[in-house]
Amino acid sequence: MVGTRKGGFVLTSDAKRKDWKVDGPHFAGWEIYHMKGSPVDPDRIYASQTSAWFGQIIQRSGDGGKTWETPGSSPEDLKGPDGMPKGESNMFVYDGIPGTHMWYDGTQHPWEFKRVWHLEPAFDNADHVYAGVEDAALFESKDGGKSWSELSGLRQHDTGPKWQPGAGGMCLHTILIDPKNSKRIFIAISAAGAFRTDDGGKSWKPINHGLHSQYIPDPHAEVGHCVHRIAMHPSKPNTLFMQKHWDVMRSDDGGDSWREVSGNLPSDFGFPIDVHAHEPDTIYVVPIKSDSEHYPPDGKLRVFRSRKGGNEWEELTKGLPQKDCYVNVLRDAMSVDSIDPCGIYFGTTGGQVYASRNSGDSWEPIVRDLPAVLSVEAQTLK
Repeated sequence: MVGTRKGGFVLTSDAKRKDWKVDGPHFAGWEIYHMKGSPVDPDRIYASQTSAWFGQIIQRSGDGGKTWETPGSSPEDLKGPDGMPKGESNMFVYDGIPGTHMWYDGTQHPWEFKRVWHLEPAFDNADHVYAGVEDAALFESKDGGKSWSELSGLRQHDTGPKWQPGAGGMCLHTILIDPKNSKRIFIAISAAGAFRTDDGGKSWKPINHGLHSQYIPDPHAEVGHCVHRIAMHPSKPNTLFMQKHWDVMRSDDGGDSWREVSGNLPSDFGFPIDVHAHEPDTIYVVPIKSDSEHYPPDGKLRVFRSRKGGNEWEELTKGLPQKDCYVNVLRDAMSVDSIDPCGIYFGTTGGQVYASRNSGDSWEPIVRDLPAVLSVEAQTLK
């Protein structure tokens, strides 16, 4: 599932993952920030469809992306942030109604709803899904996206007024659900940092101890760090990996403390990070030259793999352009499948989607010349 600046695409292959069919664009001309399938029902896909002119729509498919429906047909179906009148505070905007909504927390701090960055279907049923939005807030739907409620404990955290937008906005872009404990959820916000709830979203704890950010007034502050992405393996939910705005980090205590594992990377700046499906200590990153030059170092597109959970990295280049390549790989644009050997996928702002059928040893483009890729998600169909 590939979200792009000008529509969504569904790429399918047989079990060998060699010959691919490209279906799309769905919602042509719209920004599709994220598409993701349910772990309960792989035919259920959610998509974030957004436009600066028409607002935000959530789309849902029940047949693997062949057909789509808008779960909520009216703003009256939706629940907004706490304390706002129904119908005037809606998070998602339907029927082409333009919408950028402002609301205020208890300190009269203005919050603006702009778009949905990330959709995370839950493990219990296909109708249960979370949404991370800009400005940073977390929402939940238990009826397949028809209605939404804010998990307001996050936005009302004491540190909330100190959160600031990163270059891409103040976005909640990562949602990780502990598969062993559904009430334990990790999220990441640019540029506030990482947070964890252990009670299903009622209360939240900043988990940024050990992060160091030179570009903020207090480099070791409780919040204010620009976290680009966090990842974990479902078998080891206490071990988290982070790609930060500079630095690749690791935590082995559920985010309570972090240590740097950038090791011998050519640059520790980047956006995505992901974990091998069958090897919990094998991780992947795509280094970018710097925070002002968003392209691969030396114009060589390289994925780096560590089989030891960080520090020692090997470059993976076979099949990737090693000359005059100046694309970027965004935070949600890398994914892995569950087949053995593990498949690794990533998309670029140049419109290519690359795949590896052998855990990164070699790569091939499975589609070229799409609009700029915003997100990539892989799902194995049984």
